[in-house]
Amino acid sequence: MEPGTRTALITGSGRKSGRATALTLAASGFNIVVNGSSKTAECEAVAEEIRAGGGRAAVAMGNVGERDAAMAVAEAGLREFGTIDVLVNNAAVRPSAGFLEVSEAEWERVFNIDFKAAFWLSRACLPGMIERGWGRIINFTGMNAQEGYPGKPHVTVAKHAALGLTKSLAKEFGPKGVTVNILSPGTIVDEGTDIAADEKLRQLLATNPAGRLGTPADIAATIDFLVSDRAGFINGQLLQINGGVVT
Repeated sequence: MEPGTRTALITGSGRKSGRATALTLAASGFNIVVNGSSKTAECEAVAEEIRAGGGRAAVAMGNVGERDAAMAVAEAGLREFGTIDVLVNNAAVRPSAGFLEVSEAEWERVFNIDFKAAFWLSRACLPGMIERGWGRIINFTGMNAQEGYPGKPHVTVAKHAALGLTKSLAKEFGPKGVTVNILSPGTIVDEGTDIAADEKLRQLLATNPAGRLGTPADIAATIDFLVSDRAGFINGQLLQINGGVVT
């Protein structure tokens, strides 16, 4: 790929795995649309880091859990770069609430961010991908949501919906040159996290077959491969990124 010829929109890319993915894809030559719902300074810092490295980046703020805002984010990316060739639906929330306690409004809020954002943005970006005969969509579930998140039924349901969307879009648009895959991360910690100081993290580390916990770089590296031309035959797949805890 010639640098600057393809564009990636990454939701929730001001920090953590979203930030790592933005920086990694920029290093691979993608123009980057950085998105966040409220922390503009974080997103601007990511974009500035990309530009300082010789890449192209734009910031499109907006809560993608609201339809109009999601559409505006996609439109901003298209205005800036002309195409969106890669869509990474990274934005998510994971609040705790029992099934009998969670309000319908909160259920809808979580469902909109964790699932419908991917639905809305895929509908916004797919026509251009189909027209060009090339595209990549990356969705997210999670190790706990995949198994059934105790005390987080709304998260579990939304992430299972994302898996269903992935499988359906992969079958429908694979013949058009668009691949759609979904990642299921395990425990991801920032570089430099003091695991020894956190009892829960110590326990998770002790039971992880890889002998370590995941980092944002693990997520970014996986996405970097999946959105490359080398991964064109990987489509409709759920990829576990958890060190072997769930296989």
